[in-house]
Amino acid sequence: MARLLPDAGPLRTLAASNFVYAVGSGLYLTAGVLYFTQDRRLPAAAVGLGLGIAGAFSLAVGIAVGHLADRRGARGVFGATLAVQALATAAFLLVDGFWPFVVAVSVALGAKGAGNAARSPLIRHHGGARPQAFRAYLRAVTNIGISLGAVLAGWAVQIGSHSAYRVLVVGNALAFAAAAALLYRLPPVPPVPAAAGPRWGALRDRPYLALTLLDGVMAIQFKVLTVAVPLWLVTATTAPRWLISGTMLLNTVIVIACQVRASRHVDSPRAGALAYRRSGVAFLLACALISLSAGVPAWAAATLLLTAVVVHTVGELWHAAAGFEVSFALAPSHATGQYLGVFGLGAGLAEAVGPTLLISLCITWGRPGWYVVGGLFTLAGLVAPVVVRRAGSRAAPPSQTVPAQAQALGGARGQ
Repeated sequence: MARLLPDAGPLRTLAASNFVYAVGSGLYLTAGVLYFTQDRRLPAAAVGLGLGIAGAFSLAVGIAVGHLADRRGARGVFGATLAVQALATAAFLLVDGFWPFVVAVSVALGAKGAGNAARSPLIRHHGGARPQAFRAYLRAVTNIGISLGAVLAGWAVQIGSHSAYRVLVVGNALAFAAAAALLYRLPPVPPVPAAAGPRWGALRDRPYLALTLLDGVMAIQFKVLTVAVPLWLVTATTAPRWLISGTMLLNTVIVIACQVRASRHVDSPRAGALAYRRSGVAFLLACALISLSAGVPAWAAATLLLTAVVVHTVGELWHAAAGFEVSFALAPSHATGQYLGVFGLGAGLAEAVGPTLLISLCITWGRPGWYVVGGLFTLAGLVAPVVVRRAGSRAAPPSQTVPAQAQALGGARGQ
């Protein structure tokens, strides 16, 4: 275990806070959509629309909060976003209609997007010469937490009672609050002075914006396992419901074991572009396998879904590694929060359009919709090398050597 953990100090504190946060995220990612559709009795289409509105709301929040973290100190700003997310998640208990749902989810997703941007300066400050490697390690830690949350969520889904779903929501909110409390063990990160030039340089950087859009299209893949697959499994297949938790657990176990290793050789923007391309092909194959799980016996549906999750997760590893590399490598150090806030617009785009798109195509339309979604991912992957090349040509910093700490983390995680 000692080899799997960072040295005592800021890296370990960040990892601990990230782990606790991820347990709460695992509860929601696995069963959040089902909580609103099964317990709160909201129509699936309304849930998809509400999540889209919330994603649109969160789009601009990350840029402003990321810039604030650069100029005012990242620790306090990041902690505040976690506290807001805890309160908004607790408000899910009060949802009794469409608009209360939209308000609660919008605040929660806005705080999540803002937190991702505010955390970026902390990762760059404490992550050594190559923060991308530590970011990959944090993702492995995240998935350990998500796997535990998924197991607990599977209990709530299997029971399906009002009380079980309430426990799920309360546990989610408490995990976010605990993550915020742990964060204040970090030493403060001093603000970074602004550089000469436009204040909002990231918004004027067209190649970086194009890269953000590309990653946003690819990031819709994160909603496949958390939105489309649970609804597809319940409405279109004969697979047992506990497999919802099983698919999430399988996904997280693979990420835990392989994310650092998958990121190890994605060490330049060009390597990131190729990883994007490979991920697009993997997503297409996974979508095809999921589509075939309808109309077959339960054992065959379960086999196809689990196989699809494995293939999809391989694509997810490549996509995540590509995003870590290009987002940090092409962002200037004096504006990490602002640039990563802009890059987070891609995730916001996925939050805004992903649920509605996937529900409309994959759930409402059915099997043909899965092939359309897979084709979209493949097209984005094929375009990636051109977009990354243009973004890299304008201001790519020199490559850096992975620090010993990151090498140790990668070696331990790869075993």
